[in-house]
Amino acid sequence: MKKTLARWALDIWYKDPFIGVWLMPFGFLFSDVVRFRKFLYRIGLLKTQTLPVPVIVVGNITVGGTGKTPLVIYLAELLKNSGFKPGIISRGYGGLAESWPQWVDTDSLAKDVGDEALLIAKQTGCPVAVGPLRVDAARLLLEKADCDVILSDDGLQHYSLHRDIEIAVIDGERRFGNSYCLPAGPLREPIERLTSVDFIIVNGEKQEPNEFSMRLEGDIAINLLTGEQKHLVDFITEDCHAIAGIGHPERFFKQLALAGLNTSNKSFPDHYSFKREDIEFSDQQPVLMTEKDAVKCTLFAGQQHWYVPVTAKPDSLFTEQLLNLLREKHDR
Repeated sequence: MKKTLARWALDIWYKDPFIGVWLMPFGFLFSDVVRFRKFLYRIGLLKTQTLPVPVIVVGNITVGGTGKTPLVIYLAELLKNSGFKPGIISRGYGGLAESWPQWVDTDSLAKDVGDEALLIAKQTGCPVAVGPLRVDAARLLLEKADCDVILSDDGLQHYSLHRDIEIAVIDGERRFGNSYCLPAGPLREPIERLTSVDFIIVNGEKQEPNEFSMRLEGDIAINLLTGEQKHLVDFITEDCHAIAGIGHPERFFKQLALAGLNTSNKSFPDHYSFKREDIEFSDQQPVLMTEKDAVKCTLFAGQQHWYVPVTAKPDSLFTEQLLNLLREKHDR
């Protein structure tokens, strides 16, 4: 049911212009509520908490995947290599922990802390904390770790946490869909929100002069059971299954197709909690998945299961400008 509703909504937002028009009044109401909420923060009726270290928020204004998490992982490595000590906070979406905030390490379970947070912890080695209230997660991070900058994976609309730098990530293929706010379209905030962020990153080709482009690169597959690595081109001679429970599954399937693979594709809702039967098929052909999905399938994966990690490659001018701006904020 959830899967059907998700597909129906995506069709309205990105393919069917007519139903979206019928829902426009609700979209206008949603955008007015968003603007009023932001106004309440601006005049101080709703409080914003400021932390003793700079905060970089990486988010988006649309529902669904845009490539935020790979960018956060890239930024964590960039900051460490530049002499900073980053910590990372996230919502922990999909996590069912009994209390919040939660500390995340490589031994945490995705069912408790969420798939994206666990992936970030495994990839970066940075301290990670999650919780619905970003301020609480950030304070836990500062209590338990020596951090001099905090990266927030998502949270662009979480105004209770003061941020020093805002980075908005856009899907270069889908952009803003029909450009309506929820529920008529995919926008969490009106497009005008982008005029107030510090950087706009496009996952794909940029269209505006104030945007920076970013590529997601990945040409190897890693076996979930053995850790063996193979180039994607090594799968060309086989028929494969491909599964994806991410915000934009078609991007993953397209990546495999561009590598020359012949795949039977099956998509699931974002943050889907996989079960053994979801990743098993009647044959023993290779099953390829994203790394985000793999962290939830490790316990019941077989020899035929492989994940395809990706690495964010943003414009070098963006990284230069970001580091310069961060150093300004850090020295204040």
